[in-house]
Amino acid sequence: MERLPITVRRKRNLVIRAGIIQAIRLFFTERAFLEVETPIRIPAPAPETHIDAIPSDGWFLQTSPELCMKRMLAAGYDKIFQLSKCFRHRERGSRHLPEFTMLEWYHAGIDYGRLMNECEDLFLFISQFLGAGDTISYQNKTISLEKPWRRLSVSDAFKRYSPMPLDTALADDRFDEIMVSNIEPGMNGDRPVFLFDYPVSLGSLARTKQCDPTVAERFEIYAGGLELANAFSELTDASEQRKRFEKEREYRANLGKIAYPAPDKFLRDLDYMPESAGIALGVDRLVMLYADSETIDEVVAFSPEEL
Repeated sequence: MERLPITVRRKRNLVIRAGIIQAIRLFFTERAFLEVETPIRIPAPAPETHIDAIPSDGWFLQTSPELCMKRMLAAGYDKIFQLSKCFRHRERGSRHLPEFTMLEWYHAGIDYGRLMNECEDLFLFISQFLGAGDTISYQNKTISLEKPWRRLSVSDAFKRYSPMPLDTALADDRFDEIMVSNIEPGMNGDRPVFLFDYPVSLGSLARTKQCDPTVAERFEIYAGGLELANAFSELTDASEQRKRFEKEREYRANLGKIAYPAPDKFLRDLDYMPESAGIALGVDRLVMLYADSETIDEVVAFSPEEL
């Protein structure tokens, strides 16, 4: 039998995807957020050791709209959101695409704790918009979206799930390995999880926690074992941010990676940015969750290999 066209075979998931995007826009516009659109091609991405931008005629395709959106915060846009295409070099796997869709939103005057509350509200709103109520099914597991979600610090997660202490994992450059192999499988319970308070060295754009300078006010969201989002209380100290960027640029140079130009205009504007919180949420993975899809290929119209 001849294989069905891609657009027909995935119709159910693409219908769910369209509903999720409609729900996202409705959620934020009802809360008086402004939808914005920033350039995809930029002169200087944020230098992050393990994220590689794709060059584009001397500039780069964005890995995230973060820097541009924060400049808008600095200019007085206090509640903004964006659905945008992002690009990362050589990211490909069952949960990764080199071109993917990101939802980012920024909210002045709140910290990462209040941002967690907004996340809970968004997921519930989407679920109810889709007619799923307060629970969804993902990979044979029922997940309740009712508030409050589970909150687990990175320190406690390592104590509970890791074969080695957190400090050892950091010293041996095995943090990411332990996260994937040991921590993330523990994030597969019957409620989503906020994994929060990352080591300060792993929160390059996040504010340091005032009561504990060893950690950054950063959290990630996990549901059904899927990592869905990365969020911060935003760092607004331009001098500190420049130091962190320089350190990341040195790491990249030592690894033989492209040393991006310094994002000087972003750093200039950072002095005017209000205290705020922001988040990047992977839309494709979000669709995987609500569509009960095992791979990211099932929730996009075409994978790269099908073009």
